[in-house]
Amino acid sequence: MKRLIAMSGSEWQSKNEQELNNFSKGLDMSFLDKLKSRRSIYALGRNVNTDNSTIESVIKEAIRNSPSSFNSQSSRAAILFNGEHEAFWQIVEDTLRAIVPADAFAATEAKINSFRAGHGTVLFFEDQDVVKGLQEKFAAYADNFPIWSEQASGIAQHAVWLALADHNIGASLQHYNPIIDEQTMARWNLPASWKLRAQMPFGSIEAPAGEKAFMDDEERFRVFA
Repeated sequence: MKRLIAMSGSEWQSKNEQELNNFSKGLDMSFLDKLKSRRSIYALGRNVNTDNSTIESVIKEAIRNSPSSFNSQSSRAAILFNGEHEAFWQIVEDTLRAIVPADAFAATEAKINSFRAGHGTVLFFEDQDVVKGLQEKFAAYADNFPIWSEQASGIAQHAVWLALADHNIGASLQHYNPIIDEQTMARWNLPASWKLRAQMPFGSIEAPAGEKAFMDDEERFRVFA
């Protein structure tokens, strides 16, 4: 207390600013730690402690709060649990079985089964009606809106991935579109304007991800000051 009384106004302000900066740095590190905790988890299980209602809310909030160009909010999602989750991966299996040579299908089947072993799946879409509407409204940027839509989808996918990781739920991102599009749209009676972009199986983390390798910063970044 004596130390506080002895401080001048400027010293007190400086101390407060320093404490605030330290607090902010702590928050930044916490966010970076969360980024690092998001990994591609392929060993999935159903030992999830979070109930489906909470998982649904987490996914919705993550997508709802993801930024998009012109605030287009073009990202869409179908969240699959239980038998619906299994039905989706059956569609993937049946589709690939008709394409992949029989003598090479064992590895493909094992991979699909690892996704099916999870707790659920998020299907990510982009609404093409939104994209076309923006192209018509802002013709000068027409060529860019499909690109910006893909960027919005990637942001939404990453946000969901982070949000699931924050609940100790593992996930990976898969891309079996477009060969499964027709059956997927029909199975869940989804709007024709929704374009499937990615699939995210998720579940309990049954085995951690391996060590992640990074390319040299010199090849990836340029800093000018």
